[in-house]
Amino acid sequence: MRLKNVLLAGAISALAALSIAPAIAQEVIEIPTWIAFTDAGRLGWTQERAAEFNAAFPQYNVTVTGYSNYEELFASTALAAEQGNLPAVVQYFEVATQDARDSGYFTSIAEALNGRTEVNGIPVNLDDIIAPVSAYYTVDGNFTSMPWNTSSSIMFTNLTMAAAAGVEAIPTTWAEMDAACTLIMAADNAPEYCFTWPNHGWFFEQWVAQQNGLYANNDNGRADRATEVAFNNEAGVALLTWLDEQAAKGHLYYSGAQGGDSWATVDQAFSTQQVAMAVYSSSDTALYTQTGVDNGFEVVASFLPYNEATGWTGNIIGGASLWLTAGLSEEAQDGALTWLLWLTNTENAASWHQVTGYIAIRNSSVDLLAEEGWFDENPNFRVASDQLAQSEVTPATAGALLGGFPAIRNIVTQAIDTVLLTDEDPAAVLDAAAAEANALLEEYNLLNAE
Repeated sequence: MRLKNVLLAGAISALAALSIAPAIAQEVIEIPTWIAFTDAGRLGWTQERAAEFNAAFPQYNVTVTGYSNYEELFASTALAAEQGNLPAVVQYFEVATQDARDSGYFTSIAEALNGRTEVNGIPVNLDDIIAPVSAYYTVDGNFTSMPWNTSSSIMFTNLTMAAAAGVEAIPTTWAEMDAACTLIMAADNAPEYCFTWPNHGWFFEQWVAQQNGLYANNDNGRADRATEVAFNNEAGVALLTWLDEQAAKGHLYYSGAQGGDSWATVDQAFSTQQVAMAVYSSSDTALYTQTGVDNGFEVVASFLPYNEATGWTGNIIGGASLWLTAGLSEEAQDGALTWLLWLTNTENAASWHQVTGYIAIRNSSVDLLAEEGWFDENPNFRVASDQLAQSEVTPATAGALLGGFPAIRNIVTQAIDTVLLTDEDPAAVLDAAAAEANALLEEYNLLNAE
């Protein structure tokens, strides 16, 4: 009997072990993360960090999936939401912040943290994030999403060409730009034009914010939901008037391309020395610096020139953040939070900056890079961080929050196109654009406002 009992007990133990084994295997918590990058530099870097994270936290398995662009990513996210199969983390670009909040797909970082100062031993330390970056993603006093690929609008100058034309200092204001362009265009080996920029709505937003001008009412949609745009104000009109004047003088090269199609036209004009200066995103600091090396001229990065009549208040951010999806289990939510905090810690934020050119979003990361001599060896990389660090945080420089922002951007770029290619009055064109944008915003709010 004893032998029989022992055998029975052994059989039961074996069956129990078999039943427990799958459960043990399933204890690893999946943290799927979707981002809008497919290149080896950005997607590859992120996947390498995920592998390091998984090794350090074996209870989790972070997988990173790349999409070709934000539009494809958003469509996939909407489909996943319909199917009840959202990933744990999704990347949204900055002007989709209101859309992300209204979608119901996500929960805020502040809500998930619930006052904790660490998660799985990883410190929260949100106060370390550069002020304008933190301000953009703080809504109603709460931190919404984790900043990641952050940029600012700066200018790149072909210093070799500018110096040969007698330009003694990189322009910092619109008036100085005009004076420098007059010298450059009068030089013996003058380029076809003096400067260019992508006709993308983000640059319009930057130049308006520099003048402390609002893009939308209710303090840029931060005191309350935006119900009307305000970009047809003095700041917006001043900008379009200046661009129109520069085009009329032959200083400004405008390709006619708008939105995403306009970036490549600027790349081409600058690399072939068709222009001496290019307003662009700091995210391509490495590319533009190397363009000069490859083509035999020195490239210097500088702050985005501002309207001297109003002075400089500061610049807004660009790029995107990582959103935490709602409805996760407590275990999965903590895993996703741990991943987000770890991915954007001091060392990783510094490494991300070095690899991609995006801003090191933490003050401690900037300090680390400075201590290591990175900025001494690569001075162009410091410009965007300094520009944001020196910016005053106001409702204007915090950036606008409004529904349907990507579509409203398209309305603005069309308005700029109209001003530069016709004789229409900038103020009248902006008023018409504002009316069109307000109709779109009203429709959005009717569908989404609580």
